[in-house]
Amino acid sequence: MLTTHRLQRRAHYLQHVPFEGLGSIEFWLNSAGYEISSTHTFNAGAFPEIEDIDLLVVMGGPMSVNDEEEHPWLVKEKEFIRSTIEAGKAVLGICLGAQLIANSMGGRVFPHSVKEIGWFPVKAVESESTSVFQFPQETEVFHWHGETFSLPKGAVQIAQSKGCDNQAFQIGSNVIALQFHLETTPLSAQAIVDNCREELVEGKYIQSEAEILSIPQGRYSSINNLMNKVLEYLQANND
Repeated sequence: MLTTHRLQRRAHYLQHVPFEGLGSIEFWLNSAGYEISSTHTFNAGAFPEIEDIDLLVVMGGPMSVNDEEEHPWLVKEKEFIRSTIEAGKAVLGICLGAQLIANSMGGRVFPHSVKEIGWFPVKAVESESTSVFQFPQETEVFHWHGETFSLPKGAVQIAQSKGCDNQAFQIGSNVIALQFHLETTPLSAQAIVDNCREELVEGKYIQSEAEILSIPQGRYSSINNLMNKVLEYLQANND
């Protein structure tokens, strides 16, 4: 019996609120020739068959991974994420997505002592392994989070900040979780401000709306280019 093989890579993303989409990731996926599909959990979207995807991207959102009673789809989503990771697929988590990966793989997610909202630097964490993704020594990125997490078993920490120690981790060569946003564009920054403006209160690591939105285009290009490198790393190590 003859079998056919799908030649085009397929990326699937999990979106939790209408205003937090792929951002710059969409441009990279299109340029790399991916077929793109999505699950909108806020519309009770269904999850795909794991064997039909090559890359899973788990986006952010204002809810907590612990809000299972309010958002019962979180239970199925965590099961899907864990199964996708265990199947060896490439997985990228962003903000809530990173926390979902951590929780799915046995880590604990809990409120942090401070919120980080705005543009603040993260630093690379030195690793004995030369195979993990290498962040710049220090780079300023976009944050919008109030919870943090413990590293799941087998995870390697790859970025940290003064405001929050666990900023990014990696599991094997197929999973990268980022507490911060590298996909942010001027449009997506405006969207999250418009929808979460009530969180912009006085705080050590909370910037004002004006500070957040006055960032020059070059800053967006810098973080988007770094996101491209993360995606290229995942693709190269999971082909």
